Amino acid sequence: MITIHSIEEIRLYVEQAKQRGETIGFVPTMGFLHEGHGSLIDHARGDHQQVIVSIFVNPLQFGPNEDFDRYPRDLPKDQAFCEARGVDVIFAPSAKVMYGEEGALTRIHVDALGDHLCGASRPGHFDGVATVVAKLFNIVQPHRAYFGKKDFQQLSIVKRLVKDLSIPVEIIGVDIVREADGLAKSSRNAYLTPEDRTVAPELQQTLKRIQAKVAEGASDLDQLMEAERSRLASFERIRIDYLTCVDLLQLQPIHKLDVGEEGVCAIAAFVGNTRLIDNILLTR
Repeated sequence: MITIHSIEEIRLYVEQAKQRGETIGFVPTMGFLHEGHGSLIDHARGDHQQVIVSIFVNPLQFGPNEDFDRYPRDLPKDQAFCEARGVDVIFAPSAKVMYGEEGALTRIHVDALGDHLCGASRPGHFDGVATVVAKLFNIVQPHRAYFGKKDFQQLSIVKRLVKDLSIPVEIIGVDIVREADGLAKSSRNAYLTPEDRTVAPELQQTLKRIQAKVAEGASDLDQLMEAERSRLASFERIRIDYLTCVDLLQLQPIHKLDVGEEGVCAIAAFVGNTRLIDNILLTR
């Protein structure tokens, strides 16, 4: 395994691999890798001769009061993780390499999908995501790219970005990887205090209760949401950002599900000072 820091070098590597008839699987990350990332890498490894993982903490997707400076970083640990998973190349550019001395003047905005849910409390976040993903796709030019379904809004935006801009890469969504108690794997879990960690699984338990009630025939989603918001409010270490149900295509709020319909129930909440997200598929 090698680590590449320059755009020119990674482009040359990919060009030579394609000349040999090899396909490229790409896993974009911000590093501090965990088993959720490992699942993405494993899927890419099973599909391709070459697996490239990018490690880049993208400043464009952090707001002025967010955790860019303290976002966990450990490149040597990530390199060992990738090597053990059979990654061929880590692409680890600096912000200067990605955006130049003057920074990025261009932003990509995906209408409708990014202004609510996480976009409501993190304005500009998904513009930063769309911009860096488009740039990485242009640099690496993979055949397929792998994203986790935990960030389902991000996954939807990336799929629409690729469709609208005719970017020749197939987007693969990979199921959420969880801890034994159900907490979704996340780099931000490292922020949780021991007290936070004991209550953090309540987010998934909330989603599972809603899923079970819908499967049993409940159709009034607003009523289910309100009951679960009230329950979560009893935990002093949990502060809800949103708990809502949306459709699978436009990610717009839905208030009921008829038989045979599907939706996504999504939650974002602060557990202590750490903002976590999770979601679950609803089927009636």
